[in-house]
Amino acid sequence: MNQIRSILNAGVSGVAAADTPTGLSAILKPDCAAAIWRRRPLPALQVWIDALDPDRLPGARVILRPDVAYGSIRQTVLGICDAAATPDCPERDLLIDDIVAQVAMFARLMPSRYLRLRLDVVTTNACRKFHVDMVTARLVCTYRGTGTQYGIGPDPARIHTVPTGAPILLRGTLWPVEPDAGVRHRSPPIEGTGEVRLVLVLDPLDDAEEAQ
Repeated sequence: MNQIRSILNAGVSGVAAADTPTGLSAILKPDCAAAIWRRRPLPALQVWIDALDPDRLPGARVILRPDVAYGSIRQTVLGICDAAATPDCPERDLLIDDIVAQVAMFARLMPSRYLRLRLDVVTTNACRKFHVDMVTARLVCTYRGTGTQYGIGPDPARIHTVPTGAPILLRGTLWPVEPDAGVRHRSPPIEGTGEVRLVLVLDPLDDAEEAQ
């Protein structure tokens, strides 16, 4: 049976663990296939989001221009929350501000004309096989539920789980640097458990039509 381990307890060759957001720039080093910001979620935000009715969790897929004012991006995320009837409260503001901050952080590391932002509400075994995404790079942050899992190879002997609230930045198949470090990731298998995940995903896009 695969052994599930936390990044807080063990690492993988090719995966950098950072204590600050600037440490995610390790992804730019030739031998780094992924970087994790080992932050802990704000307790008030985590208690609120874990208790939120799943029907009120924000879910959407939108294209952003990172060169516009971040107040505009905040309005977009606010609109996603309003569409889901996510309760208007200080905790929702914390969530929105954190998403906008991650957009800004990702845009600095991965300059591109556009960014695709996804907020996925997950209850199934989505992307349950270990894989590499067909993008240049991808940021994933799980706000609710079990975090992204990763290991070496398509069937890792050891599976590591990113802590809830900790962003992971992953190279994709379009990353120009080789060789492949062998790091693969997946969504945790949760189907049938009753678990509900809320996951933020950011991808760089050079052409808005790529999102169609």
